[in-house]
Amino acid sequence: MDFANFFANYGLIILLIGLLVFMFWSSRRRMQKQKLEQEEKARQTVPGSEVLLQGGLYGTIVEYDGEDLDKPAHVEIAPGVVIKVHSQAVLRIVNPAQGFVTEDDFIEAEESEAEYVAGVADGDITSISDDHRARQATETERDDKDRPQA
Repeated sequence: MDFANFFANYGLIILLIGLLVFMFWSSRRRMQKQKLEQEEKARQTVPGSEVLLQGGLYGTIVEYDGEDLDKPAHVEIAPGVVIKVHSQAVLRIVNPAQGFVTEDDFIEAEESEAEYVAGVADGDITSISDDHRARQATETERDDKDRPQA
């Protein structure tokens, strides 16, 4: 059996299988991208964030539970006017909140506090001002090394 006969008999089947594999791969890639976008939106959706709702309204998040999407989100659309909307009605974040602490920031702060407390307990750090002076001395030494020698 030569190549022409083989392709004539099985070419369409091979083409369909290739198309199905491509569609499966493309669909899976799109779903992963959407999941990453949803996770990013959930991280940015904190009280104080300005959002655009699916109905076209702009508002500020007052309360939002990113873990339980069945709970409604509370959005302030005007001073003193708070509405409850389905948590998935938040289309996108227009202006992320400034000055609000996210869970990741909180965990990072707890870790650095634990390191500081351990340093104080070990006697490496005696006070905040000593720690600050030690950092300044280190920075001054670095600056002195960077200066050209005359």
